[in-house]
Amino acid sequence: MSMTADDRPVCALTIAGSDSGGGAGIQADLKTFAAHRVHGLSALAALTAQHTRGVAAVHTPPTDFLRTQIDACFDDFRIGAVKLGMLATVDIIHAVADALEHWRPPQIVLDPVMVATSGAKLLEDAALDALRTRLLPLASIVTPNIPEAALLLGRRIDDHAAAESALSALMDLGARAVLLKGGHLPGARMIDRLADGDERTQFEHDTLDLEGHGTGCTLASAIAANLAQGRSLPDACARATDYVHGALLHAYRPGRGAAAVLDHFWRT
Repeated sequence: MSMTADDRPVCALTIAGSDSGGGAGIQADLKTFAAHRVHGLSALAALTAQHTRGVAAVHTPPTDFLRTQIDACFDDFRIGAVKLGMLATVDIIHAVADALEHWRPPQIVLDPVMVATSGAKLLEDAALDALRTRLLPLASIVTPNIPEAALLLGRRIDDHAAAESALSALMDLGARAVLLKGGHLPGARMIDRLADGDERTQFEHDTLDLEGHGTGCTLASAIAANLAQGRSLPDACARATDYVHGALLHAYRPGRGAAAVLDHFWRT
């Protein structure tokens, strides 16, 4: 583990929702941190009852309890990066933004969980606006998939040319850096596009015929873990995309559903 000057290990904090099925959310985040040998902390912004076939129920804790969880982590641990996942309501988004503005962690990775696998929109308009105005400016990097980027921009993204244009448009919204995931676009190669200031980088992998559960959570957490270890943003993204591709190649199906769970410890 990376050590700080005071000999405490560098930690990563995930603020997200739990997945009772163990494939996504907080559970995927903590497994990803552990696979990168980064001590993982968590603040639960939502509790879900779900499995490989769908979500049965969602419960959100009171915002004051969420803030207490976050404060408890920052009060005792040396946090090198924060990963943000499922933040379901406008009040939760404001509570998280208030906490981050107070504690000012060095790195924030925003995974804008806004669209369900079915394509259904998960955020109300007010919450979407709060995400744009409160969290996007705080984030070191935002990691939308194609449907999430389309929702943020209010336009369709149907091909690679549209994805290139969307990358610039997302930067124009005020993001400091964007990793636009390409898994929803057609083609034999999946292209993830990074905009970091004026720099543009692409990460390419073979497209897999697989419905992976928790890929977005895992990617954002892997980026956060690498940033916490002091790596540059392009290097963190390169390592994270390679890690997720390997985890997908080793994915397995623990439930009755079609969704495959990533093997977060495939390298060990």
